[in-house]
Amino acid sequence: MTPPPTVLAFSGGLDTSFCVPWLKERGHEVVTVHVDTGGLAEGETRAIRDRAIELGAVDHITVDAGPALWDTFCIPFIQGGERYQQRYPLLCSDRYVIVEEIVEIANRLDAGAVAHGCTAMGNDQFRFDQSLRSLCDLPILTPIRAIQSEAETIRPYEMAYLEERGFGVPEHYRRYTINENLLGTTISGSEIDEFARPGEDTFRMCRPRAAWPESPLKSAIEFRGGVPHALDGEVLPGPEMLGRLNEAYGAYGVGRGIYTGNTIVGLKGRIVFECPGLEALLVAHRGLEELTLTKAQASFKQDVARQWTELVFGGFFHEPLRRDLEAFLASSQRNVDGVVTLETHGGTCECVAIETDRALVSDDAVYAQKAEWSAEDAAGFIKIHGNASALGAMQVST
Repeated sequence: MTPPPTVLAFSGGLDTSFCVPWLKERGHEVVTVHVDTGGLAEGETRAIRDRAIELGAVDHITVDAGPALWDTFCIPFIQGGERYQQRYPLLCSDRYVIVEEIVEIANRLDAGAVAHGCTAMGNDQFRFDQSLRSLCDLPILTPIRAIQSEAETIRPYEMAYLEERGFGVPEHYRRYTINENLLGTTISGSEIDEFARPGEDTFRMCRPRAAWPESPLKSAIEFRGGVPHALDGEVLPGPEMLGRLNEAYGAYGVGRGIYTGNTIVGLKGRIVFECPGLEALLVAHRGLEELTLTKAQASFKQDVARQWTELVFGGFFHEPLRRDLEAFLASSQRNVDGVVTLETHGGTCECVAIETDRALVSDDAVYAQKAEWSAEDAAGFIKIHGNASALGAMQVST
């Protein structure tokens, strides 16, 4: 009797490639699932399928999850606008969409277990395991964690294991761990882990300085309710807009960074990341929001967005508080309507013009130009508003 299948989240990279024969040798019927969250070049999806079958998967399923990633992550992230530790733009967040798709397929196939290729040293193991625990009660198999006691260093062990069984290992997987999706690319391994200068091979979405175009790039991005709606006058689905922005702003090196952060598991982790399209949307949204939110809204929203970012980075995507925070973020965006013009000469982009009917400005009061109150009103306001602080300062100085 054929055992129930084990559903493996499969990217085609070194770790998940190792998982297929390792699980097979332990009696598992492996069904690989590639959840396509965007970012792959033409033909790569087919290559991932071929790789899975070559390694011994009994079946392979491909799922298009770009729209789901846009709806569940991109919209609240752009509306919140807070990066993790003010630096990292949460490019890991497609993991949650992957888990949801894996669980749905596992339930449909009456699977006996689910599996993933996360190591015991990284953040993704918590994101996968915690999300799986939140959505199902199937056993979770983790081959890469299982071999940790057998291998001093994981990647050479995996490569040797695959080569002993006649499976080749592409050269770029020998040096780097590469994660690509609609949001962008993260790269670690080799000299990046050693806190050295990242090599030229780490440029994937963003061109290096010498290759930037000479003429500047301008784009008009329209938002409705804080959600990107149109690019240069053309209404587009979110994933398509982000894909176009990735290509356009990647040519100018926008959105590339090197980040060393505090991980979930208590280690310092260093990555190269590239997210040209997401960076463009974040800059455009922030520019429009600065003009359309009140001071109190903007101040409080930062705290809400920061808490949302902490939950999502930290693996608690299914924590009920996340949806509560998103309800506030969505409410805060009801007047964030308008068209933002972005411009880049390379490296960074700026919000250079804004058109909106929702601006919190008045023709009768213009900063540093004119006001609808008198000089005496201003002097009185300063005296009253700063009274307690001035008295306190005098007491400290005496």
